[in-house]
Amino acid sequence: MISENIKGKVLSPQDLRKILNADNMEIVKLCRKAAIVPQKDENGKTYFSMEEARILKQAKDSKKDVMPKSSSQVVVNTLLSSLKKMEDNMTTSITDSITKVLDERLEGMDEVVVELIRCKTENENLKNKVNELNKENYKLKNTLNSYKPFAFGLFIKKPEDDILL
Repeated sequence: MISENIKGKVLSPQDLRKILNADNMEIVKLCRKAAIVPQKDENGKTYFSMEEARILKQAKDSKKDVMPKSSSQVVVNTLLSSLKKMEDNMTTSITDSITKVLDERLEGMDEVVVELIRCKTENENLKNKVNELNKENYKLKNTLNSYKPFAFGLFIKKPEDDILL
């Protein structure tokens, strides 16, 4: 059976197991390592080409992908420390830049606040002055209305209304 499949350059999973001397789980791991996706025929059965079998055999023979645990831990620790340094630098940098921008934008705000307070005080003073002038105007109109015309351009003064004062 193997000789027929080799002539056709197609291998079943059983043939591949015999060639690689591996079980299904190891073949799956080798396929992942070599980035090979098993093909399926029209009946849905899995098969491998001779080229794929050769690549899987090379992947099984090479032991490069296994990194000692101590080396991998050193790499992880180095990455973690680098990330921590980057985070600290970024946080400090962002805080400094935001502080600088806020200082620049708020630099003239003290003068603006003082000017606003001065304007508000002046506005209140002007409102009080308008109220005083309105009172004086009312009093003068009341006094004017107390003079009633008499004959020949003469006027008679009647008592003023002090009710609203």
